[in-house]
Amino acid sequence: MVRMTLVLPIDPEANQLLERSPLALLLGMVLDQQVPMEKAFSSPYVLAQRLGHELDATELAGYDPEALVALFAQPPALHRFPKAMAARVQEVCQVLVERYDGDAALLWAEVADGPELLRRVSALPGFGKQKAQIFVALLGKRFGVTPQDWRKAAGDYGDPGAYRSVADVTDADSLRRVREFKQQMKAAAKAAKG
Repeated sequence: MVRMTLVLPIDPEANQLLERSPLALLLGMVLDQQVPMEKAFSSPYVLAQRLGHELDATELAGYDPEALVALFAQPPALHRFPKAMAARVQEVCQVLVERYDGDAALLWAEVADGPELLRRVSALPGFGKQKAQIFVALLGKRFGVTPQDWRKAAGDYGDPGAYRSVADVTDADSLRRVREFKQQMKAAAKAAKG
């Protein structure tokens, strides 16, 4: 499997955790809403530090919900909605335990094709079509998870040379271009409503 890099302007150890821990990568994607992507993808590292060890889906799935919220809410909070996102992380980990033996990598291991990968990701709590497509693109572009038709399953996010999402961030310039794209999309959506 070809390994590329995801390079976000976050603590180098947080980037390293995303590269070595499929669960951290998945949880970063879970948290990537209504906060900057740097915040979302560095929060798994902060959570691991607060726990005192590597992230474990089985542990998080069975964690006391109030204690998990407290870990998320501890300043600096891991998300602007710590209670809701602690619950979402726990729900995702519960699905991983029930369907994938607690191993996030099994979510994408040995999938027949891109549409199957998209179906698996879309079945996770909080993963609508767009979020699922972004994660498929992230796996394909940065982590070498490239089953047949993965780009088609990822939709526009799978386009080579695109700057649409975290899947396209490799350095400061690509991050800037992704941010510009997102701002253009927000402005277009606002104009369409207006």
